[in-house]
Amino acid sequence: MFDKISIEDAERILGDVKPEQCFWINNGPIIHNLHEMSNALNYMKDEVFKHHVNEEKNDIANWIRDVLKDNKLADSIKSITRKDKILDRINERIKKLEKRIEEERAY
Repeated sequence: MFDKISIEDAERILGDVKPEQCFWINNGPIIHNLHEMSNALNYMKDEVFKHHVNEEKNDIANWIRDVLKDNKLADSIKSITRKDKILDRINERIKKLEKRIEEERAY
């Protein structure tokens, strides 16, 4: 069952953000959307990940909450400090949002 998310919100969460809202990975790529974040996490070195996510902060969760406005995903990863676990949650969320959009378009 879907968390009650509108098709518009699902599309916004998966879509590109404005250039000034991009996530700038330390010494790495600029992230425009959730798919790019997933891809970047796949290849991100541990020291770069720890720059953004550690016991004191979670830049990824903050960006997801403040820019993408996806509180559900942000809340689910805000206290996680393992890259693989955050990546799993992001990929799971992407699949659910894509399925929501696909099912809506089928009607």
